Amino acid sequence: MKALVSSGLISLILLLGGCQSAYFGAMEKMGYHKRDIMVDRVKDAQESQQDAQKQFSSALEEMQALLHHNGGDLEVAYDKAKDEYESAQSAADKVSDRINKVESVADALFDEWQDEIGEISKASLRQKSQRKLNQTQRSYTQMLKSMRRSESKMAPVLTAMKDNMLYLKHNLNAQTIASIKGEFANLQTDISSLIKEMNRSIDESNKFIANMEP
Repeated sequence: MKALVSSGLISLILLLGGCQSAYFGAMEKMGYHKRDIMVDRVKDAQESQQDAQKQFSSALEEMQALLHHNGGDLEVAYDKAKDEYESAQSAADKVSDRINKVESVADALFDEWQDEIGEISKASLRQKSQRKLNQTQRSYTQMLKSMRRSESKMAPVLTAMKDNMLYLKHNLNAQTIASIKGEFANLQTDISSLIKEMNRSIDESNKFIANMEP
């Protein structure tokens, strides 16, 4: 954050967090504008995507370890895989939450920007600002589409993980594990595709940040 925030102001911001306009207004009084908040939220979304990539990969590794389990306690191997699946679900939820936060500040920023353009009296400056707004909105739209596309790939992967984990829970034995190896092969392909999509989204975010930062 650009300026040090007093504990009283932090408390105020937390109290106003449920009301976006009040929140943005409080932040602006401290010299932290919507543009700054948006860049930070895009970076947060990137970070959550990177964390999700690691978590989905980790979940797949534990499921593969369960598939190739050779001796020892099957329950222990299953519990490890289940924990990683649940962590992947939490990571996916965080990605969605942070993308939603990007959208909320973007709507507020672009509305404010458009309103302020109308207050510029000189036509040449008004036109330049409008062109910059249009360019930024195009870049944002492309980035958001990429974010949502990668987000949409998480749900079917999580569903497949859940199906397999529930099936194994009810039939935890070597024969059952062997019977679903084909399912895990498909899951590996889907997770690889998801990670590639997330990388594309992160690249689009980097382009947008470069366009937004001075």
